[in-house]
Amino acid sequence: MSTGGGEGEGMGKVEGMGKVAGMGKVAGPGRGLGAGLAERLGRGGKRAVRGGSHAVVGALLGIPPLAVALAVTPPDWPTALRLPVFGLALCATVGAMGAPRASRRAAVRLANLLLDAGLPAPADPAGRATRRSAAEQSAAVRPAARRSVARPAFADRWANPARASAWLAAHMALGAAATAVAGLALFAAVLFPAVWLGGGGAVTVFGGTAHLPAGWPGLWAAAVGAASLALGWASAVGGAAAARPLARALLGHRAAERLAAVEEQRDLLAQRNRLAQELHDSIGHTLTAATIQAAVAGELMESDPVAARRALTSIEETSRAAMDDLDHVLGVLRARQPATAPQRALADLGPLTERVRQAGADLRVETSGDLSKVPSAVSREAYRIVQEGLTNALRHGTRTVPGPDSRISLLIAVRDGHLEVTLTNPLDTAEPSRPGTAGPDSCGSSSRAAGGNGLTGVAERVRLLRGELSAGPDGEPGGRWRLTARIPLRSAP
Repeated sequence: MSTGGGEGEGMGKVEGMGKVAGMGKVAGPGRGLGAGLAERLGRGGKRAVRGGSHAVVGALLGIPPLAVALAVTPPDWPTALRLPVFGLALCATVGAMGAPRASRRAAVRLANLLLDAGLPAPADPAGRATRRSAAEQSAAVRPAARRSVARPAFADRWANPARASAWLAAHMALGAAATAVAGLALFAAVLFPAVWLGGGGAVTVFGGTAHLPAGWPGLWAAAVGAASLALGWASAVGGAAAARPLARALLGHRAAERLAAVEEQRDLLAQRNRLAQELHDSIGHTLTAATIQAAVAGELMESDPVAARRALTSIEETSRAAMDDLDHVLGVLRARQPATAPQRALADLGPLTERVRQAGADLRVETSGDLSKVPSAVSREAYRIVQEGLTNALRHGTRTVPGPDSRISLLIAVRDGHLEVTLTNPLDTAEPSRPGTAGPDSCGSSSRAAGGNGLTGVAERVRLLRGELSAGPDGEPGGRWRLTARIPLRSAP
């Protein structure tokens, strides 16, 4: 019995749960329908308020041109003269209101806020030459490789002000019409029910008279009020719907502005890629040198404390330099401004090679020719190429007993109108490698198994300067890695 009772209770519970769940499911759609209807009504009300606000702004903007046009046309003038002068004064005032760039920017913001037009911010094609010149100088592009930017023609300079003035005229006309219709509709929506509720009477609208009886016979006044409210809503929403495509056509970007926006985005991305490359070169070299110096300090801590302290001091100095580079790059990225800090060049190779030697590497540096004749852009890029090559030499080269086979050789020569950088270092045979070459048209990169971002950056630098790059094993017995970059000192005609 107890078992049966337990089963019965269990069944009752399941059935009760089913009923509760069923009731919940039945009630759910009802609540959902009501919430959906309220949400749709709310969205419609918001559209009407925003569209009506946009129409009211347009109507208010139309007051100054009308005031000016009326002021310059005295009433005693003949009609044949007043009408043309009135029209000219009206057009001139609207044109003057739309000429400033601030007017177009304000119109775009207002259209996006109240019309959901989705318009882009106005661009300035005329200012592209200055911004592009600054970006190219910060990227160290050679003057012959810069692309000239022609100043916009007269018609292009006045196209956007003319379009902004046309939009203002359309905004004023649509705003005045929508405001007038909505205002009359709201007035009627209040007047007819008020007269009916006040006991009935005669209502005169636009010269016509309507008699509203009291009581149930005059119930149609409520329908007139509801219809008037619907008309006011339709005028606000319809005015916004008509203004939205006009705003996109008259305030949107023209071809020159779209090109300017794309070029600005391209310059920003190029600058950010440039900064990322600079950060990779400087921080990567510092971390590699610091890691090796820390290992050396750990090995010599007991046997040669003086050498260990020198390694720790070198780690401190290189880390400070890396922090300076990092702070500069992060500051530029936050401010979105071109890099203006001086960049290291071939004249700054001394501290770089000294840090490599302090890391325990046997480095031999040879120079040939007059390095002072190397253009600054080429000199800066050559410094980064050398830095990346030495970083890879420290990271991937074998560390054996000091001797000719473990030496890192760096040769920098100026001859035949070219700067040649040749770096060779011992090749760690435990790591697979792939040779690669690059020229002025197709710039390939050589990467080792541990990663190839550094050599890819080197290849991009050489390609930018119309040079040639080769990197890979030299094929000599003993296995050495050779990086050779040949960069012209002058751009090709």
